[in-house]
Amino acid sequence: MTNNSSVDRGAGITVWRQIMETLKADIIGGVFEKGSRLPPESDLAARFGVNRHTVRRAIAALTSEGILRADQGRGTFVASAPLSYPIGPRTRFSEIVSGQHRAPSGRLIGSAIEEADAFLSSQLGVPLGEPLIRVETLRVADGTPMIVATSWFEQSRVPNLVADYAENGSITKALKAAGIEDYQRKETRITAELVDAQDARQLGLALGQPVLVMESLNLDDSGKPLQYTRARVPADRIQLVVNGDG
Repeated sequence: MTNNSSVDRGAGITVWRQIMETLKADIIGGVFEKGSRLPPESDLAARFGVNRHTVRRAIAALTSEGILRADQGRGTFVASAPLSYPIGPRTRFSEIVSGQHRAPSGRLIGSAIEEADAFLSSQLGVPLGEPLIRVETLRVADGTPMIVATSWFEQSRVPNLVADYAENGSITKALKAAGIEDYQRKETRITAELVDAQDARQLGLALGQPVLVMESLNLDDSGKPLQYTRARVPADRIQLVVNGDG
């Protein structure tokens, strides 16, 4: 959509939401960089062919998401752009976040030992009933919750994983402590669902908001399944980018 375009009132979604998504796309695409000031409401209203109240509602929604901030008497500024998150053979949260000049961190929010059911047995290549470590983690960028993830590992391969992750907040470092120097992403399957109550609390979302679901399988250097993960991602905070080799 160009700077002179208007919204499509026949698109099946509310006009203010179309404007919100267009402005968000502009921010992701670099039309408006972090710290830059948005055009005045009157200019945006003219661009989209709507009244200022409609533009104001779109801006308010982006402000509530932390993407924009309003400075009294100065205007509306870009506070942060959604995180660009490449999906490929080497998908590392800390590297991705650091590469976009943000501070990554991770927190353990739960763990358990459970037996492999038929699905996890198939994914991880272990016998039915094999003891698995299940870890629940929260990944954060610049203090903003980005990903809630549930991961399963074969317990015998990484017996101290929970303690190692709790100490350093990095799956990669915890695996290295177990002697696993590197791993590769085999596949990622992406779907969408409405956030449940538990994830809503961790991610700071309202019930009913959409989340992207990434189900992924990582392999060790020998090609053996190492980690199966089901991650939930706020759709308005992360832009998934699927690489050609991913």
